[in-house]
Order: sequence, then C-alpha cells, then structure tokens
Amino acid sequence: MYRTHTCGELRKDHAGAAVTLAGWVQTVRKFGSITFVDLRDRYGITQLLFGEELNKELAENPPGREFVLQVKGTVTERTNKNPNIPTGDIEINVTSFKTLNKSVTPPFTIQDDTDGGDDLRMKYRYLDLRRNAVKKNLELRYAVNRAARNYLHEQQFMDIETPFLIKSTPEGARDFVVPSRMNQGQFYALPQSPQTFKQLLMVSGYDRYYQVVKCFRDEDLRADRQPEFTQIDCEMSFVEQEDILNMFEGMIKYIFKAVKNIDYTEKVERMTWEQAMWQYGNDKPDIRFGMKLLNLKSAFILSNGDAAPTGQLINGAGFGVFDNAETVLAIAVPGCSEYTRKQTDELTEWVKRPQIGMQGLVFVKYNTDGTLKSSVDKFYNEEKLKAIAAAAGAKPGDLILILAGREERTRKAISELRLEMGRRLGLRKENEFKLLWVLDFPLFEYAEEDNRWVARHHPFTSPKPSDISVMIDNNPLIENAEKYLEHPYSNIKANAYDMVLNGNEIGGGSIRIYQRELQEKMFAALGMSPEEALHKFGFLLGAFEYGAPPHGGIAFGFDRLCAILGGSESIRDFIAFPKNNSGRDVMLDAPSTIDDKQLEELSIALKGTTHA
Repeated sequence: MYRTHTCGELRKDHAGAAVTLAGWVQTVRKFGSITFVDLRDRYGITQLLFGEELNKELAENPPGREFVLQVKGTVTERTNKNPNIPTGDIEINVTSFKTLNKSVTPPFTIQDDTDGGDDLRMKYRYLDLRRNAVKKNLELRYAVNRAARNYLHEQQFMDIETPFLIKSTPEGARDFVVPSRMNQGQFYALPQSPQTFKQLLMVSGYDRYYQVVKCFRDEDLRADRQPEFTQIDCEMSFVEQEDILNMFEGMIKYIFKAVKNIDYTEKVERMTWEQAMWQYGNDKPDIRFGMKLLNLKSAFILSNGDAAPTGQLINGAGFGVFDNAETVLAIAVPGCSEYTRKQTDELTEWVKRPQIGMQGLVFVKYNTDGTLKSSVDKFYNEEKLKAIAAAAGAKPGDLILILAGREERTRKAISELRLEMGRRLGLRKENEFKLLWVLDFPLFEYAEEDNRWVARHHPFTSPKPSDISVMIDNNPLIENAEKYLEHPYSNIKANAYDMVLNGNEIGGGSIRIYQRELQEKMFAALGMSPEEALHKFGFLLGAFEYGAPPHGGIAFGFDRLCAILGGSESIRDFIAFPKNNSGRDVMLDAPSTIDDKQLEELSIALKGTTHA
C-alpha cells in the first residue's frame, strides 16, 4: 500500500496514528539537525518532520522539488500551527521514507504565484496542472458538470451519446475533416454540434435528451474560443418556448446553488433582441449596471411600443461630425463629471484604438452645480446641452460620452466603451451574477456579398408561429442589397432564445422546425437547391415524414460557464489540455505532419509542400 491517507486529510484527531503518505515534494527547509518537507498531492499539503536520526539518510539521498516520496511516520500536533492550510495543526514525524521517483529541476515554480509564462506553462501543462490555482479550476469544472447532470437526471433527461465522425455540411464555421482510409477520397467531419442527431432522437421518441459533449469548429481563435470545446447539449419534445426557458433557468439556478452556494431567487429578466441592440449596443448585454445607450440622431420606437424620448436634438448645429453621421450614440457615466482633461484625452485615445475604430470622442460634463461643459461648446449652447443631458438620463455629477459615425461600427464601439467604463468604475463585479434571456432574434441576416439570406442561428430554427405563413408564402430571392430591408423575410422573428450571464452568452437555442415543407422552405431561403438540400440533409427531411414531434432545445457553453463562475475571462483556464491562440497544442506539438505511408494509404497528396 503506497498510502493510508492523502496529504489533505489528517487533522488533530489523528494525533498518534501511524500513517503512510505519498506525494510530491513542494519545499525543503533545513534547520540544523532537522529538516521540514512539505509533501503535496491533489488533496492538499502536509508538513513532514525528519528528525536527527533520519537527517543523515536524508543528506545522502536529498529530495528536491517535485521528487515523488513515500513516507511512514506518526501524526503529531504542531507547536507552530499554520492556520492557512487545513492540515496546519499537525505534522508527520517521519520514521522511514523512500524516493519513488526523482525529478529534474522544473522549468517554472509549481505554486500559485508561478514564474512561468503562458507558453512555457502550456508546453509543460502536466506540471502546470499540479498548481493549486489550476486544480481549483478543474475542481470547479467537475462540480458544474456534476450539478448539471444531477439536475437533468432529476428532470428525466437521458444522457445519449452521438457520433463524432459525421457528414460534412458546411454552414457557418468551417468543419474539421477526417479522411477515410476505407472509403478512398471521402471524408468525415467532426461535429460543430450534435444538432441533427438530437432532433433525430426527438423523432425516435426520446423526449428528454442531454449530453456533455465535445464540439469542433475550425475558426480563428480568441481568448474565449478553442477549436474543441464542450457543450451541455439538451433537447425536449412537446414543448413551447416558455417550457424551455423555465426548465433551463432552473438548471442554471441549481448549478449556482450547488457550485457557488448562491440562491438565485429573482426572476430572470427578459428582453427582445431589438431592445438589447438599442439599449446596450449588443445582443448579450451586461445588465449588472445601467448606462443605457441613447440615440441622439433621431427618434425611434422600442419593441415594447414606447417612443424613445430623443427627438432631433443635435442636427443643424453646424458640427459636421454629428450632422453628417449616420448615427450619434451617447451614454451617461455616473459620478464622473470631475474627469480631468488628461482623463478625457485618455478615453479619446482608447476609442481610437484599432479594436474600437472610432475617430474621436465628444464629452459633456454635467457638473454638480447644474452647469454643463462640453468639448463642443462652440456648436452647442447651454440649452441644447441640457436637452442632450435630459435625453441621456444624466444627473448632476455625470459625464456624457458621445460617439458618431456609421451605424454598425458606432454601436459596437459605444457598447465596448460602456463595458470599459463599467469596469473602470467597479460595476462589473466578479462575485455578482446577473442572468438575462434575449428573445425574438431576426430569423435571417442578409449576406450582401452573396446576395442571399443566411440563418442568424442555424437552418433548423423555426420562425415565430405568427411568421410561418410569411415564410411559406413569399419568395426569398432579392434583386439587390438596397431592397433587402423591404423584403418580408427581413421582419421574420426566430423562435429562438439566448441566455446571457454578466455580458456573456452562455447558452442558445430555439424551437425547431419539424415539418418537411417548412424545412425545405428554409433551405431554399438559404440558397440551397432541392438537390443540395437532399444531398446534405435528406436523412433529416425523410425523418420528418415519420411523425416528428414539436421539439426544441438549447446548448450551453460549458467551458465559458465554468470560466465566469471561476472569475476568469478565458475558457482556457478551465480546460485540462487547451490549445493556444493559434490552435496548437504546444505540449504535443500538434497539429503535425504525418509520414508518407499514412498519406499513401489515404490517397492524399500534399499540394505545394515538401513532405518529409
């Protein structure tokens, strides 16, 4: 037996017990004729005391950092207790020890405050995983996984596996493809999601399905993207949108309680896609704080029917930046009217960065004494500035920040500026969680370069029931880009929903199409010929002719959910063996070349390269 207890298990109650421990050497500290060693395993750290009798033997076989030791000894109560670790009241008076394996000097220190950079730690990820900070992330990931499974089991969902080697049906992100040796010249694809399989399971009568499943997308990477990632994938039959929302609000609240001991008792707020875009500039708003956007250029109607109180506030003042802009958007930042010139100049440089892409920033200071001062006083008098402040919902002490330009870029830029100001003011607290449902997305987007519609979610999303007839009765073809806003398809709403947590989309889904006629109409709208639709999705269209039930579902980004709950901006911190931002596994040095024999077996010739 290598051990009787773990390194995180022993307490004062074990005093006097003879134990055997095994683990890795964290530190070695010599004090004259005695030596202290901190021994570490997955469960914690225990201090070992090597007395005078063992010190000579220890000197002949000195353990270094990350040596693997087995020790036998007696649990004793420490005189100098360490309140910072659970085992800090005891130590092991070692009677014998054995070096199970030696270690070369690690390339970085294996502790929370490591001196290893990202690339180095990823190259030696098996060492990085020994660090307590990384271990806590994986423990949280396991806790979220376990909580989700427990909830779904209690709700009568079945965990059903679906294939990884499937048919390539490019639509959206690129597929990873796998050549088939037994079917020369043909390829499998790795699934971007189990979408069609879970719909087929609904046709098969398995009315509550889930998987915690790997998905694959060959796309350019960012801090929150990986080429392989994990979803909590769910589907239900005989449901409407409200059933899905209630079921999975329940799941996330269950996870909050099980993992973070948070009782999320409030009703999850809901808003339409239009409200999110007008009020926050993006479709995944962080609603932990206010600072809603205001369009100063023209009045508009919110999707709830209320008129926004803007009116023509800024046109005709002779300020070309505003007069000639497609849109002018503002936010009121609370309590920042005392910003200095240096601070406003720094914000101006911030919005000029390539990632934001604006040419400048206009500000209006609403001073605490009620006066107003702006960077455009030359063009706007006090009365006009007061009207702008009132429209922006600003109060004395606030700073109004205004961006102008093309609609899409300006909306994105001020959305990022709002988030940045929220961060600077400490309004985006890691330990505060705010859920939101975003509903009623457009079903289609118009791809100008291809002169055709594309699905905003995916081709299997159903229109809202009231819009089905619009889709069935109209031809999707468009003459040119100028006319797409006039087309009936531009107003069709998807029966879709996204769950947002702290400004991050953590889940998205929809009620699905389940009738062949409507699915064929959707494929036609996306520019597929009947022959192409049959080639790519004939199996699904055929299944719809055998009594497909109404169904819908949702998929949660498991890695992202874990990252948010763990207070990290990157999902990579919560994946055991992640890829870097170039999609490489620097530990395995993958992807890599394969030898000529393998290529020959696959009938693959590499174009334009010299292959070793």
